[in-house]
This record gives sequence, structure tokens and C-alpha cells, in this order.
Amino acid sequence: MSTTTRERLARDRRANVRLPRKHALAGGSTTMRDVATALRYLARPGSLVDGPSIGEFERSFATCVGARHAVSFAAGRVGLYGILRCLGIGAGDEVLVPVPTHVVVANAVRYTGAHPVYVDCDPANYNIDLQQAEKLVSARTRALLVQHTFSIPVDMKAADAVADRHGLHLIEDCVHALGSTFKGRQVGTFGRAAFFSTEETKTISTTMGGIVTTDDEELARRLAEFQRTCQPPSAHQSRRYLLKLVAYHTLTEPRAHILARAVYELGGSRHPLPRPIDAAEARGERPPGFTKRLSNGQAAVGVTQLAALAANLAHRRHIAEHYQTLLAPHGFRPPEPPPASNPAYVRYPVWVEDRAATERTMGTRALLGKWFTSVLEESVDPRCVGYRLGTCPRAEEAVQHLVNLPTHARVDDRDAEEIAIRVISAGR
Repeated sequence: MSTTTRERLARDRRANVRLPRKHALAGGSTTMRDVATALRYLARPGSLVDGPSIGEFERSFATCVGARHAVSFAAGRVGLYGILRCLGIGAGDEVLVPVPTHVVVANAVRYTGAHPVYVDCDPANYNIDLQQAEKLVSARTRALLVQHTFSIPVDMKAADAVADRHGLHLIEDCVHALGSTFKGRQVGTFGRAAFFSTEETKTISTTMGGIVTTDDEELARRLAEFQRTCQPPSAHQSRRYLLKLVAYHTLTEPRAHILARAVYELGGSRHPLPRPIDAAEARGERPPGFTKRLSNGQAAVGVTQLAALAANLAHRRHIAEHYQTLLAPHGFRPPEPPPASNPAYVRYPVWVEDRAATERTMGTRALLGKWFTSVLEESVDPRCVGYRLGTCPRAEEAVQHLVNLPTHARVDDRDAEEIAIRVISAGR
């Protein structure tokens, strides 16, 4: 870290300048244009649930990713469930699932009647260990699911080869990875299908939402049929999602007002806004009304966000590169993407020896992301979704040490520098 940077930060501290807090977990991709879109639909309840913005969002998303078809749902997990159903995967089948991942991914497999077979990670980048995956293929294995963790692309040439050798459906989990590329091609275009998330902590936000991409004409037709069987969201739920987007934007906007942080924290876990995961899902159970569609108002926000995607991705890559430049000289191991890949870094992962100490040292500067604190994030217990302790030792060790640093648009170079200084300080 340069002497100039240290001197400037020291001057700020001496002058008692309190930098505004950046809420990594509350997201940071929204702008006032998105808020204006949300408010417009809140004021027009007749077009809140159904309307042309859904189709526009799907077409725009497919164009952005470079896929032929895109089909939207209420969440990425619903999209994964739909992919599996439309591929005919069900009772008695097995799906290779990488860890660490989120419990809702395992749930989507289990809701079809299939069995998730958990595969350990490569500690270089926290993506699936494809050699171990191949050893776990059995006569009942139907699909290989690969997750581009933290948006670091999986080696899709190697993944495709494993799937081809064993006649498996290759499915991409792109919930972190909108905009990432492998060998110049966007992730989400390699397998039979891919699913993305537009939940509030992801690259773009519709508060909640998911979308499936595919180049397979027949599979796209089946997915559209499945979408039609999903429940439309209620007007009440659609309003709550748009209100949450407006509220979170306001409460995490540094220039909003001096009381924003205090208001946000006072709400804590008691605030009335909708949450991304149901308590039943955390226990591995299927909640009522699991299969739902995306609302027209949320899709309209998605269209607005996609219009600014290039700048969003460029900023995230710049901040991630800044973190790497600052941390690498101090012994922090940067993630190692496969050759010819370009991650979009929805968050920047860092292995620390003492996560609790790092969080304490961060103080009020940022809420560190904790993807992942468990091999199956947010599960009550990984065993409730069929995970046996000791199955994936590298992932089990990684989740004791991972923190992830914010890269969203409200984090500038000075913020990244101070966050890096505090990570380094905790490491010492």
C-alpha cells in the first residue's frame, strides 16, 4: 500500500472524519433510476403483477448473456427446480452438487425427489473439484451442477468433457456470475441450461428474482410451460419487494441522511420487509407456494438495471483488482481463476486466519459478506439436507476462513483501501 494512501487515511482519522458505512449484505447495485422505476409501478397497481415488462426483461437478459432464451421466476432456486423437472430428473436420480453452496440449491434437487451428491471444492478458487466429481458418477447420476463461485468461472471445457463422457446434463449455477466469461464467452451459455439470481445481494437486484437461460429450443418451450404453471405473485408481495428495494437503497445510500445507518440497524432482524429465505427452506423443507413467477414491476426494475450493467461490471472488476493489489503483498492468497477467464466479482473472496477478528477490526466500516459460513449456507444443519460431515473436507475448512469484500457501486477506491488496511491489520 502506498505511503500516500496511508498518509491520507491517517489524516482522515486524525480529523475524525467518519466515512459512511457500506452495507455489503444489503446490496449496492441500485440507483435512483431503479428507485424511480419501483415507485412508478407502486403508483400503478394495475400493472404491478402482470404486464409487458416481464417479456422485455427476459429478452434483454438473454441478449446480455448471449443466450437464445431466458425464462424468469420468483427466485433462482425456482429456476433450478424448473430445469431439473423439465429435464425429467426425479425420484431415484442423483445430481452432483458442489459445496460450499446455499441450502436452497440442495433443496431444489431434493424437491424433485432426486438425491444431491455433494462434491468438494478446489481451494484455489472454491469451485467444484471436477476430478472428484467424476469419481462420484454412478449409474443413477443424471446431472452435473457447476457453480461459478463468487463469479469465478469453472473450467467449462473440463466440465463439458466430464458431462460428455458420462452422458450427464450440464447445468450452470450462475447466481454470482452475471457478466463473467470463460474463453471470451459468457457463463450461462455452456450447459443445457443455467440459472441466475437477481436477489438483492447479487450483481443486479429486483429484490428477489431468478432467470433461466438456455439455447435448447425444446427445453425453453418446457420451461415456458412450467412458468405458466407457477403461481403469479400477489399484489401485496409484489409491493413489498418494491418497497424493500426503495427502503434498502435509501438506508444504505451514503448521501441520504446522517441517521440512515442507525435506522437500518435499529430495524435489525425485526424489520417487516420480506426475507430471501423461508424458515422451512433452512430446515430442508418445501415451503407452500414455492413455485412462483416474477412480477411485472420487479421485471421493470431488472430492465433498468440491465441498461447499466456494463458500468456495474467494470466497477466491480476494478474494485476487485484494487483489493488484490493491496492484499497480495501482505501474504493474502488471491483466488485463482482458470486460464482465459474473466470473473465479474460480485464479491471479492479473501481467506483469513481469524474471521471473528477480521469482523471486529472492520468495525463500522463495512458488513463483511460471509458467503460461506457453512458448506450449505443458511441451513439449520447441513445434515438436514443429506450432507454427511467429513464428506468434503476442503469445503468444510474453507467455510471457517472465508470473508468476502464488497465490490458494488457504492464502494470507491478509498473505501477499498481502508477495508484492505483493516483486513491486513486483523491478519497481523
